[in-house]
Amino acid sequence: MSATTAQAHVFEVREDNFEAEVLQASLTTPILVDFWATWCGPCKTLGPMLEKLAAEFNGAFRLAKVDVDKSQQLAAMFGIRSIPTVMLVKDGQVLDGFAGALPEGQLREFLTRHIQPLDGAGDAEAEPAVAESPEEAINRLQQAIAAEPDRSELKLDLALALMQAGHVEAAEAELTALPANLATEARAVRLRSQLDLARALKGAPSLAELQQRVQADGTDWAARDLLGVRLLLEGDAAAGLDQFLAILERARDWNDGQAKKRLLAAFTTLDDGELVGRYRRRMASLLF
Repeated sequence: MSATTAQAHVFEVREDNFEAEVLQASLTTPILVDFWATWCGPCKTLGPMLEKLAAEFNGAFRLAKVDVDKSQQLAAMFGIRSIPTVMLVKDGQVLDGFAGALPEGQLREFLTRHIQPLDGAGDAEAEPAVAESPEEAINRLQQAIAAEPDRSELKLDLALALMQAGHVEAAEAELTALPANLATEARAVRLRSQLDLARALKGAPSLAELQQRVQADGTDWAARDLLGVRLLLEGDAAAGLDQFLAILERARDWNDGQAKKRLLAAFTTLDDGELVGRYRRRMASLLF
């Protein structure tokens, strides 16, 4: 893989060309925006991996590099609180993102969740992605934190891995202990919403029992609310959101407007931008 191949899909961006080169360009090609700085150690690890993947994907996405020291207004506009921070812009909107220097396997997983490599992309040099289990991620991150205790972004990564492994209380403890600059980062906000939803199910009836209660009495709002949470966390997001919308439509003020709060929390936890957009519009039609 030559340096020329990598450079063809990587470019620098500042305030004066962001609109054209990122927002407008993303209408046809996804743009991965890397917020970095010359003094940032983790950036020096992440940057070359992103450039390598941009070359391997061979035009399926382009990599925009934003030096936060030279483009402070852009960094402020996107609420960048730690670097490196990476955001994927598609169809003119931020679709997803992450902070910190992820391992290459997780970078590939992030990209392939949203982008399909073009025909002929990749080559014999590409390394196969190795799936990492949540427990393996926890062990890796705990070792990394022991070696570099001042890297706070690793602690957020650990909280996310703990939540993915089902260790809700441990994840909450790590989240609570995060410094203020990370507590409002997008992934921390998402994790907080996931924890709020998980706490709601403590001692809750089973999925089957909740479904029976709702079938027997469609106005059993408490059962419908818990059913929505269960469906959402167990992987049937659309069905879960439908339960919250049903409450919003027929009992908007129930439990201090809990249905609206559930929907907003759910939106922050979901990766499916099309699904979230559809249900945001449905929620708005009921509220306004």
